[in-house]
Amino acid sequence: MKIQHRTSVNLAVQDMARSVDFYRKLGLELLYGGEHASFTAFRASEGYINLRLSSSQAVRRLSRVIVLVEEVDSLYSKLKESGLEPESPRDGDPGERFFYLKDPDGHELSFVQLLR
Repeated sequence: MKIQHRTSVNLAVQDMARSVDFYRKLGLELLYGGEHASFTAFRASEGYINLRLSSSQAVRRLSRVIVLVEEVDSLYSKLKESGLEPESPRDGDPGERFFYLKDPDGHELSFVQLLR
């Protein structure tokens, strides 16, 4: 089997309104659901980030979502201006620059720019 493309990431959240506000600040387009829904879908480029309301204390089932972006430093500045608190950008493996940001439920988002 050859995987062509991942189409979606599904994340369990405990407070949908808080999570919807967070993902809107990332600039994602809300497609379905919203603050009062039990399921919400956002467009993330050619794929989707889906949020499912969960009453479980153990909502973190995914340790990290990695997102490729064109310009890490400008995205970092935009997110800081919106009131979010990402870690400072830094250079990683040869040819990468990245930063991390945790969503309200502790899911880690990694924004990566390929420098090659």
